[in-house]
Order: sequence, then structure tokens, then C-alpha cells
Amino acid sequence: MKKLHAIIAFFVLLSITSCSYYNFTGTGKIDAKTFQVNYFQNNAALIEPGIERTFTLKLQEILQNQTNLNLTNNNGDLVYEGEITEYRITPMTATANQLAAQNRLTITVIVRFTNKKKPDDDFEKRFSFYHDFPANDQLVGSRLTTALDEIFERITQDIFNASLAKW
Repeated sequence: MKKLHAIIAFFVLLSITSCSYYNFTGTGKIDAKTFQVNYFQNNAALIEPGIERTFTLKLQEILQNQTNLNLTNNNGDLVYEGEITEYRITPMTATANQLAAQNRLTITVIVRFTNKKKPDDDFEKRFSFYHDFPANDQLVGSRLTTALDEIFERITQDIFNASLAKW
């Protein structure tokens, strides 16, 4: 019976200590305590007002929701900065009359990530995603909100994975 208690104690201890090296978001052990997300400027040729603020807030939100890091305005251990470099609408499929049947909104963001605790993790990368919509629809109101939510969810998750989850 003592052997059974020892085995159970071993596995309980192992599971408690292993939590410091891995968590459910896949980030592993992060030495940093704080992060900052600098305002992402919109430098795209085609400007959609307000998307830079929306993107900045979405990136802050995913980092707050998936880590125990604290958001700070300056001197963060982890720093995310960059710019929106592309906001493009292109026709994707055509009808028999050679008219666009479907359009694609593509947004590209350049991210410079700095890890002050582990400089080997620093990078500058391009992240991009798209949303397809019927050519007859105008990209305004709820249609635009839906497109931006889908695109920014994917891009911010990709940034999270590249910077903290190492995927």
C-alpha cells in the first residue's frame, strides 16, 4: 500500500512541476512578466480608417487572454511593433459574363518582435490572411466587421504562435 501511495505522490508532484514548463496554450515557460504592443500604423496603399486601432487592440487581447503576462505601455519584456502594409481587394472568380463573382480582401502586417529576456527569439516577419466575399456585396458595416474579425483572429494567432508558442 505504501508503494501505491508513493507512486500516486510521484505523479501528483510530476504534474505540478510540469505545469511550469507547459500550459494549455503551448507557450511553455516564459521568463517575461510584461508585454507591450505599440500602435500599428496603417501604411497600406488603400486605407480603411480605424483598422490599425482594431488590429492593435486584437493583438493585445490575444496576448492577455492566452498568457499571464501584464500589458504595459513602455519597457515591456516583450515588444510587438510594426505596420499594416497591405489592404487589398481583388477579384477571385468570374461569371460567364466575365464579371467578378467573388472578391478577396487581403491584409498584410509586418511585425517586429523583441524579447528583452531572450534576444535570440527576436524576429521581423510578414503575416497575412484573407476573407472572400460575394462581389455584389459592399465591404462596409457588418460585412467589413466580419471580414476584419476573421482576418485579425488568424493573423494575431499566427503572431502569438510565432513569438511565444514557437510554432
